[in-house]
Amino acid sequence: MKTYDIPCTNLTVSRIAYGCMKIGGSWGPEPLTRAGKEAAVKAVVTAYEQGITLFDHADIYTRGKSEEAFAEVWPIIPRDKIIVQSKCGIRFAGDPHPGAPHRFDFSYEHIIASVEGSLRRLNTDYLDILLLHRPDALVEPEEVARAFDALATAGKVRYFGVSNHSAAQMALLRVHTDQPMVINQVQLSLLHHYLISEGVVANIVGKPTALATSTLDYCRAHNILVQAWGPVAGGRLFAPPEDAAPHVKATAALVVQMAQEKGTTPEGIALAWLLRHPAGIQPIIGTTKPERIIASCRADEVALTREEWYALFTAGRGEPLP
Repeated sequence: MKTYDIPCTNLTVSRIAYGCMKIGGSWGPEPLTRAGKEAAVKAVVTAYEQGITLFDHADIYTRGKSEEAFAEVWPIIPRDKIIVQSKCGIRFAGDPHPGAPHRFDFSYEHIIASVEGSLRRLNTDYLDILLLHRPDALVEPEEVARAFDALATAGKVRYFGVSNHSAAQMALLRVHTDQPMVINQVQLSLLHHYLISEGVVANIVGKPTALATSTLDYCRAHNILVQAWGPVAGGRLFAPPEDAAPHVKATAALVVQMAQEKGTTPEGIALAWLLRHPAGIQPIIGTTKPERIIASCRADEVALTREEWYALFTAGRGEPLP
């Protein structure tokens, strides 16, 4: 698989990453089963055998069970052959006491405790990358900087980044942190195209967009790798529900048509649309089915023309370009 060099690091990663949210099974209190662990190992090893080297986690995924399940791969996959990334900052309702609300927490204490928990569950001494998961309205950038310094000095985290952050939010953190901001992980797909669309409709009246803050261009200008979560829109690009909007069904049909024309998979076309963008976007796939992992990695072989890319873009937008 082709690779990206993450700017401001010594890390080289596969163009497609694997998201480990689902490998822990249910989000309930029941523990991991042996069958669940075996399925997790099979999915992760399949991704690794396809050339994927970056594996994405979060401390909250299936309430920590996804990280625990991932630790089962160490007898098979050498630690120094892969990049392990996790996220922190989301806290569930009832944590740490009954009545506590669902919230976001970038306090020094929570960042440190979250990383310690992830390292224990993953059975590793360090994270290659730590991302702040969702913007904390009460963020104190100086606290974040202190936590990053402590983790870097202790050798527990090599590099840092964010997820779901706007350009301004990244800029604020970068003023206070000594470590470079190397990644922003955002929702991005043919059906959730707003970070790309905003540049096309920037001067059009009545065209609001999500995160309309030049986030994508900011990342490009400051050498921040863009990771795309939800890159296949939860499967709606392959099997849209019966009540899906007409443009969703039309986009799915076009994806299938292009896949047939190019002798590849629908997953390959949907992900190749992201890979074609000059920002150097890294899609994070999340399926646990080995056959779909393999089908997704076909994207690395697909080359879309400008005309094909814009045809997909227009279909996903559900309306003509200006």
